[in-house]
Amino acid sequence: MRMVDLIEKKRDGKELTTEEINFIVNGYTEGSIPDYQVSALTMAIFFKDMTERERADLTMAMVESGDQIDLSAIEGIKVDKHSTGGVGDTTTLVLGPLVAAVGVPVAKMSGRGLGHTGGTIDKLEAIEGFHVEIENDEFIRLVNKNKLAVIGQSGNLTPADKKLYSLRDVTATVNSIPLIASSIMSKKIAAGADAIVLDVKTGAGAFMKTLEDSKELAGAMVNIGNNVGRKTMAVISDMSQPLGFAIGNALEVKEAIDTLKGEGPEDLTELCLTLGSHMVYLAEQANSIEEARERLIKAMKDGSALESFKVFLASQGGDASIVDEPAKLPQAAHVSELPAKESGYVSEIIADAVGTAAMWLGAGRATKDSVIDLAVGLELRKKIGDPVEAGESLVTIYSNDEAELERVKEKLYESIKLSPEKVAAPTLIHTEITH
Repeated sequence: MRMVDLIEKKRDGKELTTEEINFIVNGYTEGSIPDYQVSALTMAIFFKDMTERERADLTMAMVESGDQIDLSAIEGIKVDKHSTGGVGDTTTLVLGPLVAAVGVPVAKMSGRGLGHTGGTIDKLEAIEGFHVEIENDEFIRLVNKNKLAVIGQSGNLTPADKKLYSLRDVTATVNSIPLIASSIMSKKIAAGADAIVLDVKTGAGAFMKTLEDSKELAGAMVNIGNNVGRKTMAVISDMSQPLGFAIGNALEVKEAIDTLKGEGPEDLTELCLTLGSHMVYLAEQANSIEEARERLIKAMKDGSALESFKVFLASQGGDASIVDEPAKLPQAAHVSELPAKESGYVSEIIADAVGTAAMWLGAGRATKDSVIDLAVGLELRKKIGDPVEAGESLVTIYSNDEAELERVKEKLYESIKLSPEKVAAPTLIHTEITH
């Protein structure tokens, strides 16, 4: 088998066999197939696409290129959730304890963030003492005992995907549906879940800017999951503005606590109930989506979701008292407001630009080596459709470096647009895809 023949085959729009795809992935991972040939193949895939079977085979070849997490010792159906990213996306912090409170085992493997704010692990490390450096046996014991634990990502999970992604990044082939879908799904499948709920974002602050593209990506991932034996569904949710109000690590932890109490932002609460209902249903802990939702609402109201969060934090060394005393979370030295320059209605909040402002404060990483400031960030006071009076605060800014403050304020003024006429709030849940 020669790589040049396989490049030619895909260039001409023909279907690669399972054996050929395994040959490519294994050879590239081992180093016997060079970057320039794989670059040619990814460009051919970019233009000629892949069939559903090819996509599933590519995903599984990447899964098998490295470690796979064995969760078989955990009782019950393990359901994972994946978001395609966004600004102020605190759903994992809420969903873990919420669905665990109704009996769904959540064995979460998470990473650190590169971008607007930290990843799930960075956010959790805003809680003093919390750590994810636990052995696999302890990880499994905690999930069986508490229904929830979080561990750091294995260094050798899907090495083929890591190599392929780095190559795509410099060869203009990132935006290829089969390559994006197989990249995301390979990591979820290698992490050992039995079922997967996908939160695919759409809008200005999302990777996929249009609803049509988001639907295509969601459909591709759902098909891959189901074709390789994982029950998979997707929710397409709005990211034309930040989710919730908080953007920043300690701020997002506090917002997650409020949401677990049933006192969180309306959009964050609704998205968590939607995603959580599907997780509970796929885990066969409810007979319908409606019943699953009722159980989750009850867990918020009776305090069991909050108790689940406390137990989870304490089990991994964290100071669980922050749940009742959020002032113990890291606090910024300076708090300032962004006053509206005129009256009107909020017509646009450019999510990406607001996220960039938060990163300038130190809430996120510009590079892998950047050090996150867990205390800083932004808290939106208004969302799209809300009325605003001149002088009223649009955003509360939490900072430790006043030198960046004026630049951040200027960015926020550019990012938040007002209109004299009332504007409708955007639709939060666009559609759900099950096959």
